[in-house]
Amino acid sequence: MQFESLNLIEPILKALKEEGYSQPTPIQEQSIPIVLNGTDLLGCAQTGTGKTAAFAIPILQLLNANKVNEKKKRIRSLIVTPTRELAIQIAESFKAYGRYTGLTNAVIFGGVNQNPQVNTLRNGVDILIATPGRLLDLMNQGHLSLRDIEIFVLDEADRMLDMGFIHDVKRLLAALPKKRQSLFFSATMAPEIIKLANTILVNPESVSVTPVSSTVEIIKQFVFFVDKGNKNALLLDVLKDKNIKTALVFTRTKHGADKVVKVLAQHNIKAEAIHGNKAQNARQRALTNFKAQTTRILVATDIAARGIDVDDLQYVVNYEMPNVAETYVHRIGRTGRAGAEGTAFSFCDAEEKAYLKDIEKLIAKKITVLDNHPFPLMDHNPVKVPKQQHVRSNAHARPKPNNGAKPAQSASSSNNNKRRFGKPNTAR
Repeated sequence: MQFESLNLIEPILKALKEEGYSQPTPIQEQSIPIVLNGTDLLGCAQTGTGKTAAFAIPILQLLNANKVNEKKKRIRSLIVTPTRELAIQIAESFKAYGRYTGLTNAVIFGGVNQNPQVNTLRNGVDILIATPGRLLDLMNQGHLSLRDIEIFVLDEADRMLDMGFIHDVKRLLAALPKKRQSLFFSATMAPEIIKLANTILVNPESVSVTPVSSTVEIIKQFVFFVDKGNKNALLLDVLKDKNIKTALVFTRTKHGADKVVKVLAQHNIKAEAIHGNKAQNARQRALTNFKAQTTRILVATDIAARGIDVDDLQYVVNYEMPNVAETYVHRIGRTGRAGAEGTAFSFCDAEEKAYLKDIEKLIAKKITVLDNHPFPLMDHNPVKVPKQQHVRSNAHARPKPNNGAKPAQSASSSNNNKRRFGKPNTAR
């Protein structure tokens, strides 16, 4: 199917053609006609399926068909999303697809001075993309009103709940007009998500594409078993592969992300971290540098990474295994987007084997083990150390093989990636 078959207007088709899009993804093919029909929509789609365009394109067409000739534009569509990065990405999509419609959009989020955002709102916009906190803040200050909203979108609802935004969402719903079209998107459909959807949607149609338990098949997935103390050394060894031009590395904590960046910098590998403790301008600068490939490695925590959308990103590294199985799917979904190739490497220490087991149960497949590497797992039953003692004892630790095991020569391992990664083994 071509986009022309979806009865889209010429200004949008022209913009899509310039963006290089000719065929809609499954969620776009199913969702766009529903939204254009004015029906509420419940969409279940994992990251990388083209979800943003699935709601942005029909919203632009609906608003374009009923343009309001007023000196100051009113906010007619509101998209609420959990993270600043994702809000920026969505705004960029609306700008790209709607460049010939004359419709305007603005994005507001916290962590930056509100004055430029307030000035933009004063000038009037058709479409507002916002994170919950800043949106409520500016509403309370009287800088914006939701009384004219015709189409409301709640995006990444599962992450919204994970981040504790449920009460903010309920306050926003109370401020919206009862007569509106609502679109609800989530990567998972747990009972609490369904309950929230039922408070927002009226007689919705449902679209489900590639449920979260099914990872994108095109992504090649591998796991390295390695002692916790050797993860830095293993990461450096993997990054000797010059074919890895850029990679997105995941840690579970903000402190862990900063530590990985420091280690990479000590070995002349350009890396930056992106997490909640970073100022918004620093986060955006790091993302821009990564997209431009002036930064080779972007180290991120899960919440900060939810809005990262980088074309042709081929490598994701789980430096630490996620303790929630669904998070693994979201992480590796940063690569292999829109049919492109992708590879996910996961570093699993002895204490993380239970997480790996949960992940494999969720995705219903065994992840291929790469055991021919210089830092194999030696300590299969590490003694659990109290947190405070663990921090003190490892404060100045340097990566080195456990139990006296000597690493293989780095030159040979880096010069023969085929041999190093060429003997997958699914045995435990």
